[in-house]
Amino acid sequence: MSEKTVLLEKQGAVALVTLNRPAALNCFNEEMWQEMERVLSELEQDQSVRAVVLKAAGDKFSAGIDLSLLGRLDSDFIWRNLPRMQQLNNRWENLLQPVIAAVQGICFGAGTELVLACDIRLASTRAVFGIQEVQFGLSPDMGGSQRLTRVVGASQAKRLILTCDTIDAREALRIGLVDLVYEPEELLPAALAMAEKIASRPPLAVRFAKKAVNVAQESSLYAGLLFEQAQSIHCLGTRDKNEAVAAFFEKRLPEFQGK
Repeated sequence: MSEKTVLLEKQGAVALVTLNRPAALNCFNEEMWQEMERVLSELEQDQSVRAVVLKAAGDKFSAGIDLSLLGRLDSDFIWRNLPRMQQLNNRWENLLQPVIAAVQGICFGAGTELVLACDIRLASTRAVFGIQEVQFGLSPDMGGSQRLTRVVGASQAKRLILTCDTIDAREALRIGLVDLVYEPEELLPAALAMAEKIASRPPLAVRFAKKAVNVAQESSLYAGLLFEQAQSIHCLGTRDKNEAVAAFFEKRLPEFQGK
Protein backbone atom coordinates (compact mmCIF):
# COMPACT_ATOMS: atom_id res chain seq x y z
CA MET A 1 0.00 0.00 0.00
CA SER A 2 1.41 3.40 -0.97
CA GLU A 3 2.00 6.04 1.69
CA LYS A 4 -0.77 8.58 2.14
CA THR A 5 -0.30 11.84 0.28
CA VAL A 6 -1.75 13.90 3.15
CA LEU A 7 -0.79 12.97 6.71
CA LEU A 8 -2.59 13.84 9.93
CA GLU A 9 -1.06 13.56 13.38
CA LYS A 10 -1.96 15.10 16.71
CA GLN A 11 0.22 16.67 19.36
CA GLY A 12 -2.12 17.28 22.24
CA ALA A 13 -4.75 19.78 21.10
CA VAL A 14 -2.78 20.67 17.95
CA ALA A 15 -3.21 18.78 14.67
CA LEU A 16 -0.29 18.63 12.24
CA VAL A 17 -1.31 18.16 8.59
CA THR A 18 1.47 17.37 6.10
CA LEU A 19 1.37 17.42 2.29
CA ASN A 20 3.30 14.24 1.54
CA ARG A 21 4.43 13.98 -2.08
CA PRO A 22 7.97 15.34 -1.67
CA ALA A 23 9.34 13.39 -4.65
CA ALA A 24 6.72 15.14 -6.82
CA LEU A 25 7.33 18.58 -5.24
CA ASN A 26 4.07 18.08 -3.28
CA CYS A 27 2.13 18.78 -6.47
CA PHE A 28 -1.60 18.23 -6.23
CA ASN A 29 -3.22 15.29 -7.96
CA GLU A 30 -6.57 13.54 -7.58
CA GLU A 31 -5.27 11.26 -4.83
CA MET A 32 -4.02 14.20 -2.78
CA TRP A 33 -7.34 16.01 -3.09
CA GLN A 34 -9.18 12.89 -1.96
CA GLU A 35 -6.84 12.50 1.00
CA MET A 36 -7.34 16.15 1.89
CA GLU A 37 -11.11 15.64 1.91
CA ARG A 38 -10.62 12.74 4.34
CA VAL A 39 -8.39 14.80 6.63
CA LEU A 40 -10.76 17.77 6.58
CA SER A 41 -13.71 15.55 7.46
CA GLU A 42 -11.78 14.17 10.43
CA LEU A 43 -10.78 17.63 11.64
CA GLU A 44 -14.34 18.93 11.27
CA GLN A 45 -15.57 16.18 13.61
CA ASP A 46 -12.74 16.23 16.17
CA GLN A 47 -13.59 18.56 19.03
CA SER A 48 -10.31 17.75 20.79
CA VAL A 49 -8.32 19.60 18.09
CA ARG A 50 -8.13 23.31 18.85
CA ALA A 51 -5.56 24.50 16.27
CA VAL A 52 -4.02 23.15 13.07
CA VAL A 53 -0.57 23.53 11.50
CA LEU A 54 -0.42 22.86 7.75
CA LYS A 55 3.04 22.02 6.42
CA ALA A 56 4.70 19.95 3.69
CA ALA A 57 7.29 17.18 3.60
CA GLY A 58 10.69 17.87 2.04
CA ASP A 59 12.13 21.26 1.17
CA LYS A 60 9.25 22.45 -1.06
CA PHE A 61 5.76 23.37 0.13
CA SER A 62 4.01 22.73 -3.20
CA ALA A 63 4.76 23.48 -6.84
CA GLY A 64 1.02 23.58 -7.55
CA ILE A 65 -1.08 21.25 -9.66
CA ASP A 66 0.61 18.20 -11.14
CA LEU A 67 1.25 19.24 -14.75
CA SER A 68 0.78 15.66 -15.94
CA LEU A 69 -2.78 15.94 -14.63
CA LEU A 70 -3.24 19.37 -16.19
CA GLY A 71 -2.46 17.94 -19.61
CA ARG A 72 -5.38 15.49 -19.28
CA LEU A 73 -7.96 18.01 -18.10
CA ASP A 74 -10.60 19.46 -20.36
CA SER A 75 -13.54 21.83 -20.00
CA ASP A 76 -15.97 19.01 -19.25
CA PHE A 77 -13.84 17.73 -16.35
CA ILE A 78 -13.55 21.24 -14.89
CA TRP A 79 -17.28 21.85 -15.24
CA ARG A 80 -17.97 18.72 -13.22
CA ASN A 81 -15.13 18.83 -10.69
CA LEU A 82 -13.90 22.38 -10.09
CA PRO A 83 -16.65 23.31 -7.60
CA ARG A 84 -15.61 20.33 -5.45
CA MET A 85 -11.95 21.33 -5.68
CA GLN A 86 -12.76 24.95 -4.78
CA GLN A 87 -14.79 23.70 -1.84
CA LEU A 88 -11.66 22.13 -0.35
CA ASN A 89 -10.11 25.56 0.16
CA ASN A 90 -13.43 26.88 1.42
CA ARG A 91 -13.40 24.12 4.04
CA TRP A 92 -9.91 25.09 5.19
CA GLU A 93 -11.02 28.72 5.47
CA ASN A 94 -14.19 27.83 7.39
CA LEU A 95 -12.71 25.13 9.62
CA LEU A 96 -13.70 25.72 13.25
CA GLN A 97 -10.06 25.50 14.31
CA PRO A 98 -7.59 28.22 13.27
CA VAL A 99 -5.16 26.98 10.60
CA ILE A 100 -1.52 28.11 10.49
CA ALA A 101 0.38 27.51 7.25
CA ALA A 102 4.13 26.91 7.59
CA VAL A 103 5.69 27.45 4.15
CA GLN A 104 9.31 26.30 3.96
CA GLY A 105 10.10 26.56 0.24
CA ILE A 106 8.53 26.82 -3.21
CA CYS A 107 4.80 27.61 -3.03
CA PHE A 108 3.28 28.01 -6.49
CA GLY A 109 -0.17 28.01 -8.07
CA ALA A 110 -2.57 25.75 -6.18
CA GLY A 111 -0.12 25.75 -3.27
CA THR A 112 -0.41 29.52 -2.94
CA GLU A 113 -4.18 29.27 -3.28
CA LEU A 114 -4.23 26.74 -0.43
CA VAL A 115 -2.18 28.86 1.97
CA LEU A 116 -4.36 31.88 1.15
CA ALA A 117 -7.26 29.89 2.62
CA CYS A 118 -5.37 29.50 5.92
CA ASP A 119 -5.88 31.89 8.79
CA ILE A 120 -2.22 32.73 9.47
CA ARG A 121 0.72 32.31 7.09
CA LEU A 122 4.28 31.83 8.30
CA ALA A 123 7.22 31.45 5.92
CA SER A 124 10.84 30.40 5.91
CA THR A 125 13.42 32.81 4.54
CA ARG A 126 13.78 30.24 1.74
CA ALA A 127 10.11 30.40 0.74
CA VAL A 128 9.21 31.55 -2.77
CA PHE A 129 5.65 32.35 -3.86
CA GLY A 130 4.01 32.51 -7.27
CA ILE A 131 0.60 32.20 -8.86
CA GLN A 132 1.31 31.32 -12.47
CA GLU A 133 -1.87 29.98 -14.03
CA VAL A 134 -1.91 32.72 -16.70
CA GLN A 135 1.42 31.37 -17.96
CA PHE A 136 -0.37 28.12 -18.85
CA GLY A 137 -3.32 29.78 -20.57
CA LEU A 138 -5.54 29.78 -17.47
CA SER A 139 -6.57 32.08 -14.64
CA PRO A 140 -6.44 31.18 -10.94
CA ASP A 141 -9.49 29.02 -10.30
CA MET A 142 -9.24 27.68 -6.74
CA GLY A 143 -9.90 31.01 -5.05
CA GLY A 144 -6.58 32.62 -5.92
CA SER A 145 -7.94 35.68 -7.68
CA GLN A 146 -10.46 36.26 -4.89
CA ARG A 147 -8.40 35.57 -1.76
CA LEU A 148 -5.17 37.11 -3.03
CA THR A 149 -7.05 40.34 -3.78
CA ARG A 150 -8.52 40.37 -0.27
CA VAL A 151 -5.12 39.71 1.31
CA VAL A 152 -2.77 42.03 -0.63
CA GLY A 153 -5.12 44.37 -2.51
CA ALA A 154 -6.19 44.57 -6.14
CA SER A 155 -3.06 46.14 -7.62
CA GLN A 156 -0.62 43.69 -6.01
CA ALA A 157 -2.89 40.77 -6.93
CA LYS A 158 -2.93 41.88 -10.57
CA ARG A 159 0.85 42.28 -10.55
CA LEU A 160 1.44 38.75 -9.32
CA ILE A 161 -1.28 37.07 -11.37
CA LEU A 162 -0.71 38.86 -14.68
CA THR A 163 3.09 38.80 -14.70
CA CYS A 164 3.37 35.29 -13.17
CA ASP A 165 6.37 36.66 -11.26
CA THR A 166 7.70 34.85 -8.21
CA ILE A 167 8.49 36.70 -4.99
CA ASP A 168 10.66 35.78 -2.03
CA ALA A 169 9.63 35.68 1.61
CA ARG A 170 10.77 39.24 2.27
CA GLU A 171 8.59 40.63 -0.52
CA ALA A 172 5.70 38.37 0.54
CA LEU A 173 5.97 39.84 4.04
CA ARG A 174 6.13 43.39 2.70
CA ILE A 175 2.89 43.11 0.75
CA GLY A 176 1.10 41.12 3.45
CA LEU A 177 0.97 37.74 1.73
CA VAL A 178 2.64 36.21 4.80
CA ASP A 179 2.51 37.38 8.40
CA LEU A 180 5.90 36.39 9.82
CA VAL A 181 9.21 35.09 8.42
CA TYR A 182 11.66 32.77 10.20
CA GLU A 183 14.94 31.07 9.55
CA PRO A 184 14.30 27.57 8.15
CA GLU A 185 15.09 25.71 11.37
CA GLU A 186 12.82 28.05 13.35
CA LEU A 187 9.75 27.84 11.13
CA LEU A 188 8.02 24.69 12.35
CA PRO A 189 8.79 25.28 16.06
CA ALA A 190 7.34 28.81 15.68
CA ALA A 191 4.21 27.49 13.96
CA LEU A 192 3.70 24.84 16.64
CA ALA A 193 4.28 27.34 19.44
CA MET A 194 1.69 29.68 17.94
CA ALA A 195 -0.78 26.81 17.51
CA GLU A 196 -0.25 25.70 21.10
CA LYS A 197 -0.84 29.25 22.33
CA ILE A 198 -4.11 29.43 20.38
CA ALA A 199 -5.09 25.95 21.59
CA SER A 200 -4.65 27.11 25.20
CA ARG A 201 -7.37 29.78 24.77
CA PRO A 202 -11.10 29.15 25.38
CA PRO A 203 -12.15 27.10 22.30
CA LEU A 204 -15.55 28.71 21.77
CA ALA A 205 -14.11 32.21 22.00
CA VAL A 206 -11.40 31.28 19.47
CA ARG A 207 -13.94 29.84 17.05
CA PHE A 208 -16.23 32.86 17.28
CA ALA A 209 -13.28 35.24 16.86
CA LYS A 210 -12.15 33.43 13.71
CA LYS A 211 -15.68 33.52 12.31
CA ALA A 212 -16.02 37.20 13.17
CA VAL A 213 -12.94 38.10 11.13
CA ASN A 214 -14.21 35.98 8.22
CA VAL A 215 -17.56 37.79 8.46
CA ALA A 216 -15.73 41.13 8.37
CA GLN A 217 -14.22 40.21 4.99
CA GLU A 218 -17.52 39.17 3.46
CA SER A 219 -20.25 41.45 4.82
CA SER A 220 -21.26 44.95 5.88
CA LEU A 221 -20.26 46.61 9.13
CA TYR A 222 -23.87 46.32 10.29
CA ALA A 223 -23.91 42.55 9.73
CA GLY A 224 -20.54 42.20 11.43
CA LEU A 225 -21.69 44.08 14.50
CA LEU A 226 -24.78 41.88 14.70
CA PHE A 227 -22.48 38.83 14.63
CA GLU A 228 -20.43 40.34 17.45
CA GLN A 229 -23.59 40.80 19.49
CA ALA A 230 -24.66 37.19 18.92
CA GLN A 231 -21.28 35.72 19.80
CA SER A 232 -20.98 37.89 22.92
CA ILE A 233 -24.40 36.77 24.17
CA HIS A 234 -23.37 33.15 23.66
CA CYS A 235 -19.87 33.39 25.14
CA LEU A 236 -21.01 35.24 28.26
CA GLY A 237 -23.12 32.21 29.13
CA THR A 238 -20.32 29.64 28.84
CA ARG A 239 -18.46 27.77 31.55
CA ASP A 240 -15.18 28.66 29.86
CA LYS A 241 -15.82 32.38 30.36
CA ASN A 242 -16.40 31.80 34.07
CA GLU A 243 -13.30 29.61 34.27
CA ALA A 244 -11.17 32.25 32.48
CA VAL A 245 -12.23 34.97 34.92
CA ALA A 246 -11.81 32.72 37.96
CA ALA A 247 -8.35 31.55 36.87
CA PHE A 248 -7.24 35.14 36.29
CA PHE A 249 -8.16 36.25 39.80
CA GLU A 250 -6.89 33.04 41.41
CA LYS A 251 -3.59 33.35 39.52
CA ARG A 252 -3.68 29.81 38.11
CA LEU A 253 -3.79 28.18 34.69
CA PRO A 254 -7.35 27.80 33.38
CA GLU A 255 -8.84 24.47 32.35
CA PHE A 256 -11.14 25.02 29.38
CA GLN A 257 -13.70 22.46 28.24
CA GLY A 258 -15.24 24.13 25.21
CA LYS A 259 -18.53 24.54 27.06
